[in-house]
Amino acid sequence: MLDAANTTDVQAETLLEVNNIEVIYNHVILVLKGVSLNVPKGGITALLGGNGAGKTTTLKAVSNLLRSERGEVTKGSIKYRGSHVHEADPADLVRKGVIQVMEGRHCFEHLTVEENLMTGAYTRGDGKAKVQQDLEMVYNYFPRLKERRRSQAGYTSGGEQQMVAMGRALMSRPETILLDEPSMGLAPQLVEEIFGIVKDLNEKEGVSFLLAEQNTNVALRFAHYGYILESGRVVMDGPAAELRENPDVKEFYLGMSDDGRKSFRDVRSYRRRKRWLS
Repeated sequence: MLDAANTTDVQAETLLEVNNIEVIYNHVILVLKGVSLNVPKGGITALLGGNGAGKTTTLKAVSNLLRSERGEVTKGSIKYRGSHVHEADPADLVRKGVIQVMEGRHCFEHLTVEENLMTGAYTRGDGKAKVQQDLEMVYNYFPRLKERRRSQAGYTSGGEQQMVAMGRALMSRPETILLDEPSMGLAPQLVEEIFGIVKDLNEKEGVSFLLAEQNTNVALRFAHYGYILESGRVVMDGPAAELRENPDVKEFYLGMSDDGRKSFRDVRSYRRRKRWLS
């Protein structure tokens, strides 16, 4: 588990700045309403909230994948290393070191696991030896992929496909990974394994993460800092250790309070009296 005492250190340099952005789909549907967040170099930043809160839209605003879905950033700014990027080509962002791992474990199903991984190195020009070295690094983090490297990706398990998607991102030598719902549809033991790998990549390889996650409990155990979204707005943010102990977060998002674990009915009724929406 990451030590909360490291939080101050990893905020020394900001890589990604999202400042008061609004996102509209189809010219009429307002999805994000003034979202602001920072991702520090060397940090794991969690973007939390329920289904439909705006987490995926926020990631796609950063990676510039909104236009393929008739969405656009209509207000605010997005900067990476001080440069405006919200109108940059997605491929240019990849070359800058920013890559998104999409929700749903997207793979090229007809390609083998290893062929999928190698597609992540397509934009690189640093030679076959370094690409091969990074492939071995990926297999070191995901030994199961090495065992299945000759298998068609479409015939691997959900957990293995999530590993393929993350491994493919690593093959591009990213500085920052936008990781969307890594726990979705996975067994709890596999979720812990995936987040453990995220932690190792952050600490050993220096990869910064902005991860969108509904599983608030596990995300706050591994993140340095968290933002909670509801209905397209950031309603709370702070160091992960503080959010874990915040009574509102504990009661509504973690299903417990100072009086002990709450029933689903109690938690559901709490939606109507959350202090930050009053």
